[in-house]
Amino acid sequence: MPLNTRGPKSEPMPVLSVLIPASNEEALIGHCLECVLQSRWDHGAPFETIVISNGSRDRTAQIALAMRDRFAEKGLDLKVLDREQGGKLGALNAGDHVARAPIRVYLDADVEVSDGLIGQLYEALDTAEPCYASGTLVLANPQSWATRAYSRIYSKVPFMTHGVPGAGVFAVNAAGRMRWDTFPDIISDDTYVRLSFRPEERIGVPATYTWPLVEGWNNLVRVRRRQNAGVDEIREHHPDLLHNDDKPAFPIREKLRLALQDPIGFAVYSGVSLAVRVTGGKSSGWSRGR
Repeated sequence: MPLNTRGPKSEPMPVLSVLIPASNEEALIGHCLECVLQSRWDHGAPFETIVISNGSRDRTAQIALAMRDRFAEKGLDLKVLDREQGGKLGALNAGDHVARAPIRVYLDADVEVSDGLIGQLYEALDTAEPCYASGTLVLANPQSWATRAYSRIYSKVPFMTHGVPGAGVFAVNAAGRMRWDTFPDIISDDTYVRLSFRPEERIGVPATYTWPLVEGWNNLVRVRRRQNAGVDEIREHHPDLLHNDDKPAFPIREKLRLALQDPIGFAVYSGVSLAVRVTGGKSSGWSRGR
């Protein structure tokens, strides 16, 4: 892909932008940025990082700003947008508005990227063909008994074992970003973007990233309700995207096999699903549960 390598002040233009929406993430944003800062990068022109603090009532923006000098020492640009408005989709759109690079990496603030991920995403997406990419997802070690049990089964469901899930980290190149205008007002932005690409346009790179499940039974139920609502929303408002869904079925025989292997884990996983169906109700939007 042809790249513009010079900016208005003869500074190297970035070839990749990392966008991190963050709402009240003072406990996590420093470590997230530290992981990005430690990325192995040998691609001539630098990458840039943009933190979008959206509606934060804590020190998220200040902690991010305090790391600008360390990024600059490595020849990397770190920008921090401090928005009074909340909302992840608004934050993503604000970040896209100021991002300068053709390749965009969208990163949740609670994710830890390995040192090879950013570079491998760049290599995968440095093409003129529309592409989507993500890394190899590793679940963080859960702290609560319910999440430990739930994660043992969740790590084996078709969504996690097939294709490129992209939960917590997804990236697109310039041609891929043209698949949509601004991020729509939708619950599941990662699902929307992933399904905007055909399975053969999605690339999984071997470098890992660590993504946490929420802790505790109530939070698992709330987030599972949100996930279901996000899928229903896409089915209702963006049905044309569903033909790109390549997630295989979760047959009864596979569920029985998992139940026999790990009866406690399966009881918790299926119990969360049952609780969502029994309690009903709609998701109020983005849920974190931490």
